[in-house]
Amino acid sequence: MLPYIIGAVVAVLAFFLGGLWGYNRRKQTAEQQIGSAEEEATRIVNEAYKNAGNAKREALVEAKEEILKAKNEHEREVKERRADLQRQEHRLQQKEETLERKNDNVEKKEEQLAAKLNKLEATQADVEKLKEAQMEALERISGYTAEEAKNFLLKQLEEDVTHESAMKIKEIEARFKDEADTKAREILSLAIQRCAADHVSEATVSVVPLPNDEMKGRIIGREGRNIRTLETLTGVDLIIDDTPEAITVSCFDPVRREIARLALEKLILDGRIHPARIEEMVEKAKREVDAVIKAEGERAIFETNVHGLHPELVKLLGRMRYRTSYGQNVLNHSIEVSHLAGLLAAEIGANVAEAKRAGLLHDLGKSIDHEVEGSHVTIGVELARKYHESENVIHAIHAHHNDVEPHTVVACLVQAADAISAARPGARRENLENYIKRLERLEEICSSFPGVEKSYAIQAGREVRIMVKPELISEDQMVLLARDIAKKIEDELEYPGQIKVNLLRETKAIEYAK
Repeated sequence: MLPYIIGAVVAVLAFFLGGLWGYNRRKQTAEQQIGSAEEEATRIVNEAYKNAGNAKREALVEAKEEILKAKNEHEREVKERRADLQRQEHRLQQKEETLERKNDNVEKKEEQLAAKLNKLEATQADVEKLKEAQMEALERISGYTAEEAKNFLLKQLEEDVTHESAMKIKEIEARFKDEADTKAREILSLAIQRCAADHVSEATVSVVPLPNDEMKGRIIGREGRNIRTLETLTGVDLIIDDTPEAITVSCFDPVRREIARLALEKLILDGRIHPARIEEMVEKAKREVDAVIKAEGERAIFETNVHGLHPELVKLLGRMRYRTSYGQNVLNHSIEVSHLAGLLAAEIGANVAEAKRAGLLHDLGKSIDHEVEGSHVTIGVELARKYHESENVIHAIHAHHNDVEPHTVVACLVQAADAISAARPGARRENLENYIKRLERLEEICSSFPGVEKSYAIQAGREVRIMVKPELISEDQMVLLARDIAKKIEDELEYPGQIKVNLLRETKAIEYAK
């Protein structure tokens, strides 16, 4: 047992001694490493001190160099500014010297001007005295005071200026009138040249040819029942006279006359003429005429390129196909006026579409003036307003015969186009009695002036030639007489277009050699 204990003790001692030796050994090793580290740290610190000293010296050197550089730059700038200041001082000094010299010159001139002013004042006083003396002498010589003389001169000047201004105004007015007349003629001639239309005079009666005279009796019927039926249904008068193989249909309503003509032609072709058949043919003719009216209205708006019309207005335009005015077809007249108004509007830069529309509708009232009371102008205005036409178009319709004063360009253009279309030779006709009366009245007006020897209406009343007595009417008086005659014709006579007043004065000296 003891040996085991001794062995354990020895083992414990050995373990203890071994640990102590190991501890000492590790301690020595650590001390050696610590010493080495301290030496290394001391070396590093020394090197750092050394490097810091070097860096410090280098930084000091660089700082000194920068300071020196900045100092030199500052000194250079100071020198430049000092030089600039010196130059500016020099310039200011020169300017001061110049101003002083100028001031001296101004003072000298002021002194000279003051001396001259004093001299002028003295001279002016002498002039005033001389002027007063001259005025007194002039007043004594002329017998006028200064105020009277001034008023006299002003009056003379005013009269001269008034006369000259009146002559100038007259000259300007004459020149502008000539230019305006020339321009108007040019525009109208261009419009007329670009719109050529045929004119066919139409009457208020229609003649229906018959295959034989026996047909007249069949149309009259037993006891006149057929002719009475036809006249009652159509509202026309049938004239059956001695004219061979023809019946005349008379009526102031062109639509009714056309219906009666068509119905009569159908009855003649059919051969069966009795009241029931007459009524059937009249209804058929009415439908055909209505179709023609619609087609003619559409043709009118197509030819004039006027769109957007109310359908009822189109029908009313078509009705004008059967309406005449002094023998001129109203629908063709309206189409022509539309074209002319559009051409005139294009020439002067007005609204072309509005002018054409107003021209097409200007005689709209004539389509129903047989059925409604009032003038065709009033009826046309009411129809245009009813179907919502523009105010400018309505005004043009209202003003085209001067029922109201025209105040738009379109209204004036429609007036001019209407006059052009109606005044063309052959466009309209009037009955022989009225025509002769108008020519007689024209010659009577011209012969009523003193100094007129004879007067002749020529060219269908479009020109009147007047022979004057040379011993009573001088060359200068002829101009005034022609103007007076033209004015009286305008006031007292109604006529289409214009009338040329042509005065002739002839002086003859006759002697015989014996």
